[in-house]
Amino acid sequence: MNSNKPEKTSTWRLPFIAVVLVSILVGIFLAGGFNITQDTSASNPSSTVMVPASFSDVAMAVSPAVVNISTEKIIKGGGQVFRHFQNPFGKQDPFHDFFEKFFGDRPHRDFKQRSLGSGFFIDKEGYIVTNNHVIENADKIKVKLKNGKEYDAKIVGRDAKTDIALIKVKSWRDFQDVKWGDSDAMKVGEWVVAIGSPFGLELTVTAGIVSAKGRVIGSGPYDDFIQTDASINPGNSGGPLINMKGEVIGINTAIVSRSGGNVGIGFAIPINLARGIIKQLKASGTVTRGWLGVSIQNLTPDLAEYYGVKDGKGALIGEVFEGDPADKAGIKSKDVIIEVDGHNVEDSRDLSQKVAEVPVGKKITIKVVRGGKEYTFQVNIEKRTDDKEGLALQKPMEESDLGMTVSPLTKELARRLNISEREGVVVVSVEQDSPADKADVQAGDLILEIDHKPIKTLEDYQSQIDEVKKGETASFLVKRGRSFLALNITK
Repeated sequence: MNSNKPEKTSTWRLPFIAVVLVSILVGIFLAGGFNITQDTSASNPSSTVMVPASFSDVAMAVSPAVVNISTEKIIKGGGQVFRHFQNPFGKQDPFHDFFEKFFGDRPHRDFKQRSLGSGFFIDKEGYIVTNNHVIENADKIKVKLKNGKEYDAKIVGRDAKTDIALIKVKSWRDFQDVKWGDSDAMKVGEWVVAIGSPFGLELTVTAGIVSAKGRVIGSGPYDDFIQTDASINPGNSGGPLINMKGEVIGINTAIVSRSGGNVGIGFAIPINLARGIIKQLKASGTVTRGWLGVSIQNLTPDLAEYYGVKDGKGALIGEVFEGDPADKAGIKSKDVIIEVDGHNVEDSRDLSQKVAEVPVGKKITIKVVRGGKEYTFQVNIEKRTDDKEGLALQKPMEESDLGMTVSPLTKELARRLNISEREGVVVVSVEQDSPADKADVQAGDLILEIDHKPIKTLEDYQSQIDEVKKGETASFLVKRGRSFLALNITK
């Protein structure tokens, strides 16, 4: 008996076990049980993150609360009228309505204009959130649920400035509603799901990530969009953008597209911004915003250094309007607002949003930097009205190629410059020896046309300037005092 003789199985047992384990792991991977991608971030280059193998649970949980909205409007002898967002990107408008419009009779006769969109229930009573442009001026609104049932809907209230609307349907039964999420907590790169009716295809589910936050696209004074690459197309307007917990974190609203189809750049209104709007619409059908009574602009690094603002954040006051809340509280021109009720102010747009959300009549604390020192004021917020809207935000725009700075024609600028027109852009400053200077453009000139095309807004101006190539000459129609001038500027 030889006790030192090795067992026969020792030469094949371990390789056999290894092959079996590898086969099992490959089988699981190919079956889609999990999907692992490397997180190559500098902070943790060796970590891994799990990509969802399925979005079906989220889609199934939320879909019953998502509705298809169809509207009908009678056009009296009209032509074909299309709605577009204001265009900050160029001549062709990339912000499509997200729904197809079908026309019956030819123009110049009464006909029915039909449109499609999406929405979602916010409670069991039948209140539905959608976009204002989906239901604006509609004579009839139909809502279709996942189970195929249809209901007539009535407009409860709408807010054009944020493109949010609230409608309601009646039924003896309770409706399934959505869960609210926290859009502020969403991070760039997190997974999201969009549900809606692109091109009328009901309850279409697409997935992507949060591409960016805080996007300003020129659609209104309260732009603060979530950007996503989840596929969004015409008809998705008003539908929910959902996180992986099945909570609504946005309202799908706009896309960037030259063709009208999805190119991976969509925008949703953050639900945290929409909450207060929806609450007011439900309570009164209208939205009331707070008014501080100042014109403001962003801080440049040079201005921040000049005024002694260390972190470069805040909103610089251009003018304090006599008799309005800021004036009564002692706030002055050239003050830099850095805090509202203990919350930091990032820039002028952030300040506008914060003040707009303050209930009328409430006293708030505002901290400013004046001469390098911080001061605190108590301000009683008043109601913002349409005639004050144009005074709230100064948006100078630098046009480096032409060497001049232009600004929207607000009522205050018109009053100062004794301009009777209500539309156009005003030249604020002209750089010496620049193309604009050589063409005799002067500060205070009102630009009315470029190459015979009307210029009513900054978007019109930028769009037309973009059409002029380097070395080409553009014809400007300007008004100086009471006289019209035609000036040729070579880019």
